[in-house]
Amino acid sequence: MSTVRRRTVLSTALTAAVTSAGLLPAAAEARRTPPPGTEPAHHDVLFVGAHPDDELLSFCALGQWRERYGWETGVVTVTRGEGGGNAVGPEEGPELGLIREAEEREATALAGIRNIFYLDKPDFWYTLSAPLTARIWDEPDTLERIVRLIRETTPHTVVTMDPRPFDQHGGHQLSARLAVEAFRLAGDRHAFPRQLAHEGLNVWQPRRLLAQNNRFDGLLGEAAAAQHRTDPDSGLPVVGFWSGHRSRRHGTTWAQARLSAARHYRTQGWGTLPPEAPSDPEMLNSEWFTVLADRGRPVRRPVHRQTGLLPLYAEFRGWAHKAGMPWLANNVQPPYPARPTTTVPAVATAPVLNGLEGNGEYPGPELALRYWQGETPTAADCSATAKLSRHDDDLYVLVRVTDERAGAPLDRDDVKRHWRADSVEIALDPRGDADDTSVTFKTGIVPLTADGEGPEAGRDADNHQGPASMTAPGMRVVSTVTEPYRGYTVEVRIPLGELPAAADPERFALNVLVYDSDTDDRTGQTRLAWAPYGSAQADPYVWGTARLEGYTPPADRPSTPARPRIPADAARSEDSPAALAQARRTGVPIAGGPRVIRG
Repeated sequence: MSTVRRRTVLSTALTAAVTSAGLLPAAAEARRTPPPGTEPAHHDVLFVGAHPDDELLSFCALGQWRERYGWETGVVTVTRGEGGGNAVGPEEGPELGLIREAEEREATALAGIRNIFYLDKPDFWYTLSAPLTARIWDEPDTLERIVRLIRETTPHTVVTMDPRPFDQHGGHQLSARLAVEAFRLAGDRHAFPRQLAHEGLNVWQPRRLLAQNNRFDGLLGEAAAAQHRTDPDSGLPVVGFWSGHRSRRHGTTWAQARLSAARHYRTQGWGTLPPEAPSDPEMLNSEWFTVLADRGRPVRRPVHRQTGLLPLYAEFRGWAHKAGMPWLANNVQPPYPARPTTTVPAVATAPVLNGLEGNGEYPGPELALRYWQGETPTAADCSATAKLSRHDDDLYVLVRVTDERAGAPLDRDDVKRHWRADSVEIALDPRGDADDTSVTFKTGIVPLTADGEGPEAGRDADNHQGPASMTAPGMRVVSTVTEPYRGYTVEVRIPLGELPAAADPERFALNVLVYDSDTDDRTGQTRLAWAPYGSAQADPYVWGTARLEGYTPPADRPSTPARPRIPADAARSEDSPAALAQARRTGVPIAGGPRVIRG
């Protein structure tokens, strides 16, 4: 029997045993795939994610499949996460990406994963926009590479992330979208025909497509995973794999193995996670997956059309219809709360920047910052208020923070990671109609830096990132820190001319956020925001309206935001000894690139 025919028979046998309660048929144990190394390019399962560590929500399932059924998993990681944080050193950009590759290879090895296929696409700052990410990744090229990898590795199951847009990284969304599209196109001989005609590849149709689903994370214990479940929006079946099963290889629960794997991601700050998982089985969760396709075809469900969609959600609905799974857009837009509103009063005399509220400097209302994410604080542990005013073409912001313990301060050149420390973030949408933060102004401010001086400010995840001295030279920041420490005050002047477009006085939108760290390892505990919902720092749909009383922008100021500056430097597989060695071992070219062209 030919190799392709044998794999097809195996996959068909496994599919026949699939039920809505699970995807691990007992019959599979008698029909194992060839031992690792026999067919070096073949993988039974292919996981598609955006960054190193995205596979962790699937770690226990992938490890169990390996031990129980001999299924070998390959991981496709579109970027190396070089746009993320670094909790252990100063490395950034491509240098950081190679470190994160090493962490991912160490972590995934604990699940028996040997091969990770990096696509060398650039990671940039945290965004909720798949369309913005698609522009940076060169979406058509990335899709072609994933289709090629499916045809090369011939998996029967593809696992990916959740494609839905709310409160989720745009890279996660787009990697899932591309996996959905590639699942179908890999079996279509009209899709990327040069792979077939010139690279010696064959079409390949995987049998199953699963997407991570974290809606059921709070269901604990073994019995939870055994129950039939459906996704409340799409209506699709959801299957769970309990993390409390014991691993023969590790001699522990898979929950413990997953925790050990997570601790390898030191640049993410996860090296400080507690070393021991709960020992009580009833305290252990499951990993959940929505079954998007089975037997090579989408699992169909009724479509419930939602009206009044904001642009980002309308775009997703259009994609879901184009992808042949319109039910994925059922209830796609969440019930956003009413946006808070305030008025920014004009003052005749500019406030004195001294970290104190002088008489008449901030006559407007005090804005209470409410709990948003993390550990729920007491008022003494972390609470904050903000006040606003405007003088001529300058916006002034005064933020008072009550904080009973100072976290470890950041180095002066590390401020763009401000969310890991005690800090204030101010987000401004000049036109009040942004769909993502690339057309906004965002600044993170730490009140005290590691050299004992401060404050320091930078811009990140907005129209122009970098130190404020370079990206917003007219901005001025001062801070006062109580002694003994009970908190701090930050006072900021932001020239409206520094914004990426003219401020619309009636639609001007903003959010003020506070990050609280009570540790010495530069990890955050609590987050507050004036407009707290979802990813409040990255979702302009949440931000409140702040009417600029009596303001008229200069006539020569543009109403269309400037084109955003987004870093596009990526680590390259050609600079990775591990990636080069893997290519030699498997015969799969680096970065999902083409095989040697024939003829």
